[in-house]
Formats: sequence, C-alpha cells, structure tokens
Amino acid sequence: MPIPILMPALSPTMEDGKLAKWLVKEGDRVQSGDVLAEIETDKATMEVEAVDEGVVGKILVGEGTEHVAVNKAIAVLLEEGEDSGALQGFVAGAAQPAPPREEAAASSDAGEGVDAKTDIRSEEAPAPESKKSNGQAGRIFASPLARRLAQDANLDLSQVEGSGPHGRIVKLDVEKAISAGGAPAPTRAEALSAGQVMPARTPSATAVPAMPDEEILALYEPGTYEVVPHSNMRRIIASRLTLAKSTIPHFYLSVDCRLDALLAARKRLNAMSAEEGPSAFKISVNDMIIKAMAMALQKVPEANATWTEEGVLLHRSSDIGVAVSVDGGLFTPVIHHGEVKSLSEISNEMKDLAGRARNRRLAPHEYQGGATSISNLGMMGIKSFDAVINPPHSSILAVGAGEKRPVITNNSIEIATIMSCTLSCDHRVIDGALGARLLDAFKGFIEEPVTMLV
Repeated sequence: MPIPILMPALSPTMEDGKLAKWLVKEGDRVQSGDVLAEIETDKATMEVEAVDEGVVGKILVGEGTEHVAVNKAIAVLLEEGEDSGALQGFVAGAAQPAPPREEAAASSDAGEGVDAKTDIRSEEAPAPESKKSNGQAGRIFASPLARRLAQDANLDLSQVEGSGPHGRIVKLDVEKAISAGGAPAPTRAEALSAGQVMPARTPSATAVPAMPDEEILALYEPGTYEVVPHSNMRRIIASRLTLAKSTIPHFYLSVDCRLDALLAARKRLNAMSAEEGPSAFKISVNDMIIKAMAMALQKVPEANATWTEEGVLLHRSSDIGVAVSVDGGLFTPVIHHGEVKSLSEISNEMKDLAGRARNRRLAPHEYQGGATSISNLGMMGIKSFDAVINPPHSSILAVGAGEKRPVITNNSIEIATIMSCTLSCDHRVIDGALGARLLDAFKGFIEEPVTMLV
C-alpha cells in the first residue's frame, strides 16, 4: 500500500512551514535515511529524511509552497512491487488538508486507509533502539488515539510494547494492556522529575481581543501605506511574546557594572591568541557576559530554574540563550554548559552559532533549553532597556552600552566605563531577593573577571 510522506514538525513551535526544495523527483528510489527535501521553518532551513524505503510515486506539494500544515501529505512512496496504479483513489485524498490527528489515528488503528503504514510525523522519527522497546530512548511513540485511551485508563504507556510501524503503540496495544491490568501512569510531577517529555498545557489567561483589521485600515487613507505580509518567523515571535506577557508576571531589576577590569582582561587575553588556525580566538565583551551569567547561575542555583504547573525544574548546567538579530526577527541559540567552557570556547562557539543563525541553519537542539537568555543592544548605543522573557525561561538579561561616566571612589570623582543591565524575572520562579542575589553575583564576575577563571 502506498506510504504517505507527511510534513514533519521540526521544532516545538512549528505549525506549518515552507517546502523550499525537493532533492528527489518522481520515480527515484529512496532508502531510509535519504534526504528528501528542505523545509523552512520559523527557526531554520532543515533537511527531511526518509523513514521508509520505496519509490517516489507522486510529489503532492511543489517547491516554494508556503504554509504547508504539519502532518499534511507532501509526497507518496510506492512499496516494492507497486506501480502508479496503486495511487488511484489515494493521491486525491492525500492532497487534501490532513484530517484532525485523532481522526487520522482512529483510521490507522482501525486498519483503514494508508495511515496504518506510517507514524504520525508530528512526533520525531524514532531512533533505532526504540523499535525494540518503545519509549526506552526517552520519547514514547504512540498514536493520538492510543494516548487518549491510555490517559482515560490511567495506563503507563512506557510499559506497553508497540506493534505498529517502527514500534509505535496503537489502539490494539493499549486495549490488550488494559485487559491485562497494565501499570498506572506516573503523575505529571513524577514524569517531570524523571525527565520525561510532557505535553504542554494551554495557558488559562484570557487574551485581550485585537482590533480587527478592517477597523485598523479604516483609520488610514487608502494609498498611503503598503501591506507587507507577515513572515512565519514574525508570526511565531508575535504569538510567543503575546503568550509571555499574558502569562508571565514580569518584574525588573537594574544594576550598573564597572567594566574597566573586564576590558583590560579582555585586551590581555586577545593579545595571547594565535594569529590564525584552530587555536585562534577573539573574545568579545558579550562572550564575557555569557560566561559571567553562567557562573552566576551556578553561584545562585535557585535562579537556574523553569516554572511548570507541577513544580519548579532546577537545572544543573548553565545553558545561556543569546539573542541574535536576523532579517525579519531574531534567533536565540543556546550556549550549553557555559559554566565549564573557557572564554575562547564560548567565543568561537558563539561566532559559529550566530553565523548559522543568520543563514537559518541551526538544528533544534542548538536553540532549545536553558533557563535564561541575554539580549545585548549595547553595540547599538542603547543605554538600558527592559526585555521580554522567552518562555519557558524564567529570566532574561538586557545589556546596555558601556560608556564613560563620572563615579565616586573613596570620596573622589573619577571616570569609569559603566554598563547598565536590567534583569527581567518571572515572579513565579524568581522573587525579588533571589533576583537581586543573581544580579549581584553577575556584577561580581563582571567587575572581577579573574574570578570567572577559578
């Protein structure tokens, strides 16, 4: 039976994407793991690999098509021994928008239609070891209907052996487990403590309705403006910032940091770098800010946290997101384990991440994770500003420009380079005193940079 290739979900926020380029054509034979197409998401341009093997029987979505919904059929594979005649009656239906996930799952679990041959692609392709025992690699692969039945029966899916494609759990597996008296599902708090991925809960905050487009357009004379359609990135940014401001109780703490010692240390370190080659580096002030925040989170671990409805996640490593401006929006690549990396490692990694972010070539793991992030507008001359927290982070540090200011030291006025920083905090996780301790630790590392090295 023909196998549909579905539009995958390549990031947690992806609802649709652009099919940028096909790397195969109709009639090509593909193996599992072959690259089929390039997909543009709100975050990056990524390659899509084949999960099954066969011959490309029909391409349903052409190159350059935008807003292709996740889980929609974009092509069809023919299995061994099948010809184009097998596509009759299938292609027309597959080309329609994908049915609701529960309907698709019900069809596949009942053995009807083609969905029985493939997994729901909004879940990641399973690793090879997951075929042997579903869920041991961390993520449980199950149809939506199977998940719903298991939830209703309070059944632990990690204890269920899947009989579907690639070890996916289907309706029949759940029914057998229920009749056999399967293990109860863990609570949400137990699952979070074990590091399991839990489905996001819809915020209960009431959104303020936006002014309708027709009312906005009525305020302006026709011909005096140009309508620029929203990019997918801009839509995602708008929805996430709206979510952040409507669900996260922000408060702000500001501090002035003296940079003279840091600038002197940076100059000495850069003078020690090789001219070229793999050991060459050029440390920026921003690299030292990243390191200082990573060290501050280790000194104040209670602030290295994420809010969930069942409990606070306390992170062991300091993973720091760094806002990078690109055409049409921004990315926030993450420096993982910043507390153990040297300044030269952070510098070279940040240059690589920022360059690939601007080319939209970041992989999902490179912009996911962390509990805080840094937004630095100092290089643009901004003295100070308040940044919006990027969910699920609990804080973000807004960094202003370093500038010469008069300061009083031992009752004498002298000139020093001062940088203003504002920490936006999620009050559900970080109270005022805790935020002040974090900012004080950060200031200490900035003003005495040698302490970052011990």
